[in-house]
Amino acid sequence: MQRSDQTVTEGYLQQYDTAVRRDPAAAPALVAGWLRTEWRPLFAELRARRPVLAAPGLALVTRSADVREVLSRWEVFTVAAYTDRLEGALGGPVVLSRDATPLNWRERGLMQVMLPPEDVPAVRELAGRAADEALDAAVPHGRVDAVGDLFRRVALRVCGGYFGFPGPDEATLSRWSRAVITDVTANLPGDPEVRAASVRAGREMMDHLRERLAERRAGGRDAPPADVFDRLLRTTLPARAAVDDERVLINVAALMLGFVENAAGSMTHLVGELLSRPDEAARAAEAARDPDPARFDGHVWEALRFDPFLKVVPRVCARDHVLAAGTPHATTVPAGTLVLAAVASAMFDEDAVADPHEYRPGRPSDVYLHFGHGPHACVGVHPGAAVICEVVRRLLRRPGVRLLPPPDGDVVRDRGVFPDRFVLGLGPSGGASAEGSA
Repeated sequence: MQRSDQTVTEGYLQQYDTAVRRDPAAAPALVAGWLRTEWRPLFAELRARRPVLAAPGLALVTRSADVREVLSRWEVFTVAAYTDRLEGALGGPVVLSRDATPLNWRERGLMQVMLPPEDVPAVRELAGRAADEALDAAVPHGRVDAVGDLFRRVALRVCGGYFGFPGPDEATLSRWSRAVITDVTANLPGDPEVRAASVRAGREMMDHLRERLAERRAGGRDAPPADVFDRLLRTTLPARAAVDDERVLINVAALMLGFVENAAGSMTHLVGELLSRPDEAARAAEAARDPDPARFDGHVWEALRFDPFLKVVPRVCARDHVLAAGTPHATTVPAGTLVLAAVASAMFDEDAVADPHEYRPGRPSDVYLHFGHGPHACVGVHPGAAVICEVVRRLLRRPGVRLLPPPDGDVVRDRGVFPDRFVLGLGPSGGASAEGSA
């Protein structure tokens, strides 16, 4: 059982320092285990006692100001941890894999134009319709696999209906996403089989996109652009922008890769957190029935703050740098260090978040780091946020949605990271629900 983070716990640093003395190379594995099972009390102790935990070849950064510095200083803290893996799958550079290059500058701006805030109503309607279809099919069974039949399915539908990348079928698109993102984000030891699976999936994916591009080119341009893929193909850019067809395809692939696993994982975490709080779940369900979705959305980001899917964001330190400079906790991070910016910890930092242990929907948006921070913050934040909020809103409008007891209600994960199954109850039950029924 996870210990409470209402007070600073004792013992993590003592255990860590003992491990370093005995076997320095094994110490990072100890930290990795805590990050999976005891992250709240671990982060609370680190924020109070050692905000930058320096392990051999690794630095874990926990206070809000330092986390934001890491995510903002691209010239010091780079995305090199992603570069080879992501580019090996896509066959070329992408915004997520480069820092402050002309390509990054041009294509980040281009993709922001392609994913404007004005798309939010249509994207919400698309996601809501797909969610209701999945829930309608599940209601007669009294339960729904919220990952396979709802969260992941809707994310894949959005890839097809909004991004313009449905894949040959949803199962194949899902397989490509998982294979590549597993290597990019969950293959710290560098398992060659995981890397090879990612490269194969990426090659299949890019070959498929080239075929779809040829079909779209052959189909003419008489109809209005139907999706983001169409917008990219029909946008005339100067030659110096260097956005050829291959660059278009890499950006379309990157949209899917940056969305499916993060969206499905985030919805799993926030729904689990919200339904474990009966009073807050009942208030969220009431807000979900309001015609104005804005009344509900604050519950999404606040619940996710208590259990983010992405708890740390990796960067590589390009040169020696002092974090927490000017404080008693100033720490020099050597060049070559893998730096983990703990966004989950930053959102509980009392210096940055008022009463962080209180569940308080409607906090200022700059409190939240769910979509990153700095030059690599998510370019698709507006439509991405709309999908997450609307799917959860449609779920909580259903009578009797509730957590099930173990083992039925346990979240089943791939590699301990990616949710693959999370069964929720629907309809009448003797247990508590999001509507407070019994």
